Amino acid sequence: MATVKQALEGLKVLDFSRVIAGPFMTQYLAQHGATVVRLESMKSPDPERYAMPYKDGKPGINRSGYFSRHNANKYSISLNLSHPRAKEVIERLVRWCDVVVENFAPGKMDKWGLSYQELERIKPDLIMLSSSNQGQTGPSAHVAGYGFTLTSLSGFTALTGWSDREPCQPFGGLTDFIAPCLGAIILLAALEYRRRTGKGQYLDISQYECSVFTLSPVLLDYIVNEHEWGRTGNRCQYAAPHGAYPCQEEDRWCVIAVASEEEWTAFCNVIGKPELAGDPRFSCLERRKKNEDELDAIVSQWTRARTPEEVTTMLQQAGVAAGIVQSPPDLLEDPQLRHRNHFQAIEHPELGYYNHEMPAFRLSDTPAKLSMPAPCLGQHNEYIYKEVLGMPEEQFVQLLMEGVLE
Repeated sequence: MATVKQALEGLKVLDFSRVIAGPFMTQYLAQHGATVVRLESMKSPDPERYAMPYKDGKPGINRSGYFSRHNANKYSISLNLSHPRAKEVIERLVRWCDVVVENFAPGKMDKWGLSYQELERIKPDLIMLSSSNQGQTGPSAHVAGYGFTLTSLSGFTALTGWSDREPCQPFGGLTDFIAPCLGAIILLAALEYRRRTGKGQYLDISQYECSVFTLSPVLLDYIVNEHEWGRTGNRCQYAAPHGAYPCQEEDRWCVIAVASEEEWTAFCNVIGKPELAGDPRFSCLERRKKNEDELDAIVSQWTRARTPEEVTTMLQQAGVAAGIVQSPPDLLEDPQLRHRNHFQAIEHPELGYYNHEMPAFRLSDTPAKLSMPAPCLGQHNEYIYKEVLGMPEEQFVQLLMEGVLE
């Protein structure tokens, strides 16, 4: 029986990107068969290699769990881009690849002589993607920052937290996890365009703009109604009860959302208080919202006597939306995630075995594969330079001795 090729098998990607927004995007490609070669420097490695957590708490350039999460299935080569002879190596790499991805601040690639215009001369049908904070043009294009900065700039922080407290950052650099999904999609569109026309193109992604569009309802409400959303904590104008409620055992919680009158009646029956459905304080959504503090106290009294698993099962069986607030150990044991093989074990030279997350989507005929752990820095120098690019042994050794491949 013939082996089915992966969806992107044969696609060759030269990856200059670093931290999360770029590497996360190229990992989608690598997991679906693309050959992705990460280019770093011993003098200037990807900062994510220094990001905690470390295996066993021991720091090391190849021991970051964060880096490992975003770089499986990739090759790693080292090259000192500041060296005068680096350009001849880059030319070989660009002739080899189909796609170049980078997420430096605008102008950085230009300083190295690696702008799209320069690389296009080497390979006319090249596709190049630049994923920067605020795009390549405009008055703020050169403002440096990370996902935490853009999370606030995009408006998420203004909406996160409680109305009587200061704004609160969502967990992590939220925008770093939005832009990669869109980046992967437009890369596929550019590849299809090249397949039909034979032409490459330059893709300019603004991580800022990728994130702003996810707040479209908030912006539309202001544009149309001049209504400015604020921080509401766990509450929602369309549902009550709606929030995270304490359960048995320390720091165990469940979330509950009751949106319709039918769900409210069902909820009252489940908690053994059917009379609440007709209580004047709670007889409709408007009244439940007006007396939400009292309502939350009643809900919390019921949930405190039960585990989150019990609460979730009882309410879901009655048609009421509920879920467990899961911790990392819960996620690793989650039966749904286990069924879909969301976590797959792989062995790393320094980390040993660890669980790697797979994409949230499945292709029926060509599913994603986990073939290699995240690479150690420069791990594949000989293989890529000599076997893939066909660099003679003498030239490879000479470049190594001169400090070009560091």
